[in-house]
Amino acid sequence: MWVPVAGLSPLLALSAFSGAGRFCILRSAAARWKVVPARNRRGLSDFQPQQLPSEGFRELPAWASKCRFESRRYIISPRLAETLVQFLLKPNGCKMVLEFNPGPGILTQALLQRGATVIAVESDKTFIPHLESLGKKLGGKLHVLHCDFFKLDPRSYGVIKPTVNSKLLFQNFGIETLPWSKGIPLKVVGIFPTKNEKKMIWKLLHDVYSCTSLYRYGRVELNLFINEMDCQKIMADPQNPHLYHALSVLWQVACDIKLLHVEPCSSFDIHTQIGQLENPEWRESSEQQIQQNLCFIQLTPRRNLFTKNLTPVNYDVFFHMLKQCFLKRNAKLIDHLNSLSPVDAMDILKKIKQKKTTKITKMYPADFKNLFETIECSQNYTCKWLYDDFMEEVVI
Repeated sequence: MWVPVAGLSPLLALSAFSGAGRFCILRSAAARWKVVPARNRRGLSDFQPQQLPSEGFRELPAWASKCRFESRRYIISPRLAETLVQFLLKPNGCKMVLEFNPGPGILTQALLQRGATVIAVESDKTFIPHLESLGKKLGGKLHVLHCDFFKLDPRSYGVIKPTVNSKLLFQNFGIETLPWSKGIPLKVVGIFPTKNEKKMIWKLLHDVYSCTSLYRYGRVELNLFINEMDCQKIMADPQNPHLYHALSVLWQVACDIKLLHVEPCSSFDIHTQIGQLENPEWRESSEQQIQQNLCFIQLTPRRNLFTKNLTPVNYDVFFHMLKQCFLKRNAKLIDHLNSLSPVDAMDILKKIKQKKTTKITKMYPADFKNLFETIECSQNYTCKWLYDDFMEEVVI
């Protein structure tokens, strides 16, 4: 059974931390890698977050910001904050919470009042002085960092090492590292920003499967507000074929997913491009006319995610298999098998108990995991995967 990278040998740990590369044929439990420029790896940012000094900020009125160019949502309803606290803090459960982009700190205050220890990771420096003063008033259990949560532990290899990373969070704030088979070391809560949401969802997905970033320290639980369409895609199955994608399979294989709450956009303020908070009820845009609600979902990594044949080292192959399958989503599975693997297609179908007529959109997430592991453990085949490097850049 595979465990987080912290428990792997140095050689396997190095493989798990490496970025996605290009190769022609995948062999059993190994790949022939070619060098890829860091900036091209999975399209992730090489932004270097900076830790903010604790003093010297000028407090601006009405939360005005001079440096924020994209809109962000913030919780402004105490009622909503109390509802979320009930989901997040259970008796005898983990009370260590990382809240990203807390803004004015409505949820932060509710968490602190219920006995949680909160790490507030805020990307807008305007809110920092208020959050720090809030922590002093409520017992000192609030730690404030100025950093973009989605740019922690960048996968690119820049010259300057980021000053805020997951190692700092866990070591400096006394968060206990737990084996993958044990409990939850940390709960993460926040609202996805409206910009680059899909890229951020994929970044978190890669972190889970590779056991990197926060997942290096155990099964970190995500509690996220995302838009309804992305929520429906993540939770879709063959009963909703028009929403069923590779993203659906990967998240459902990796995590136990619960839809905890649906909240209208009127419960949030939006930080606009001109540096003001504007109520969505007053702002009529095509985006908000289509998207009226945000969904609060909980994603808890499964204890049995990793097996002998699906590991933090070869997970990229699993990603590739699913992307190739869903690129022609209406095709039959047997047609895809011939282009995915040199292993006998009929033999694979027999082992996974699928028919020749089975279509991709009729297979459940567990079926795809079974398919991958069956090919991985096939005997008498030196080469088990055929790889089309075109698929590496495809996001579906």
